[in-house]
Parts: sequence; C-alpha cells; structure tokens
Amino acid sequence: MSVKIRLQRHGKKGKPFYWIVAADARSKRDGKFLEKLGIYNPNTNPATIDLDVDGSVKWLQNGAQPTETAKRLLSYKGAMLKNHLIGGVRKGALTEEQAEEKFNAWVEEKAGKIASKQGDLSKAEEKAKAEALKAEQAVNEARIAAAQPEPEVVADAEDAPGEATEAAADSEE
Repeated sequence: MSVKIRLQRHGKKGKPFYWIVAADARSKRDGKFLEKLGIYNPNTNPATIDLDVDGSVKWLQNGAQPTETAKRLLSYKGAMLKNHLIGGVRKGALTEEQAEEKFNAWVEEKAGKIASKQGDLSKAEEKAKAEALKAEQAVNEARIAAAQPEPEVVADAEDAPGEATEAAADSEE
C-alpha cells in the first residue's frame, strides 16, 4: 500500500480549510486517512500552518510520498529539513545533537522572519486606516462647508457701486 501525505479539503465554498493527512493513495481526496498530521488555513495572512513535525518525519522515513503542495508546506515548517538531517545522522555525517542544533537554529530564524512579516503587515494596515480616516475627515469638512449658508455679500456689493457712482460724480464737478 503506498501512502501519500496530502491535503484534505474542509470548510465552506470560497473559504477552504485543509487538513494535512497521511492517507492511502487509493482513497478519495476527502475520504479515509491513516493519520492527521496538521492543519493549513490559507484564508489568513500569513497563512496558518499547524503541523506535527515529528509525525510527518516518521511518515517520510517510512516511505510516504508528499504531494507538491504538501511538500511545500512540510518544507515551510521544517519537516523536510529534519528528515534530511536524520538521514545525515543515519549515515554518520552528523551527531544527533548537531542535527537538533541545526534544526532549532533554522526554526528560530524562520520564526523571526514570520514575526517581521506580521509586523510589516500590521504597520501597513495601521497606515491604511490612518489614510482612510484622513480622507473621511476631508470629505466631512467639504460636506459641512457646502451645507453652511454663504454670508450676505450681495448687500455689500449693491452699496459699493452706488458709492462708486457718487465718487465719480464728485470728481466730474
């Protein structure tokens, strides 16, 4: 029986939510599975991926083949790296401590990158909200200015021409 690590779709129409599962290659996409390894929610930014790395590595060691998308997710969370490092330990190129140290360093670096991306996204969101608030205030001020009655400049304009004609008549005499 060949085992695949693949995605199993859940969620409603237009809002997909996936389980990462180890399943028999012959079973249906959303059918029977052997073990649930994690979840993947592409609706959030950045996408939420919760994966049992050790369980995934166990399945990879036993010969499970990940699909393309599952392989990307496993790589993103470090399961493929851990599998590679365990292979190096088996061959004698590394010790267990060295492999664990390399994996933990990689996980910390990855967590820093994810945190910086979340920080950048929150800053961009705050900036967009501030710009929207400024635009809304400008629209409100324009609306208030248009609703106010204009001062009576017409009366002053009528008096001014009369004074001008009197001044012109005085200058002619």
